[in-house]
Amino acid sequence: MWLALGAVVVGIILGIWMPYNLTPEMAPYLAIAIVAALDSVFGGVTAYMKKQFDKTIFFTGFFSNALLAAGLAYLGNVLGVNLMLAAIVIFGWRMFRNFAAMRYTALEKYRKRKEESVPLMSDEDFDDF
Repeated sequence: MWLALGAVVVGIILGIWMPYNLTPEMAPYLAIAIVAALDSVFGGVTAYMKKQFDKTIFFTGFFSNALLAAGLAYLGNVLGVNLMLAAIVIFGWRMFRNFAAMRYTALEKYRKRKEESVPLMSDEDFDDF
């Protein structure tokens, strides 16, 4: 966890220190790659919460999803078809699905913890009344 937070801080510092001007022609490809990468991040968080996280699957999915999405956007641009919209819809749907799974997993853990902390009354406890 600390490694991930450290990487985010280093990335922000490098982004501020070494600004890069993105050309308007490249902006849509970067945007779709970021959406695809965020989908992988949400999937990784979901897998971590379910104790099924595998870093090899995460890293290969992170980079391959981003490259595939940017490649589809480029191919669609060359062919004159808006494949970027299709990729945004699919990756957006997957992000919402992963977010719902994260919410469900967190609520289930909360409910289990709440049930374990509340002592249930036994039949002997009713004798006192």
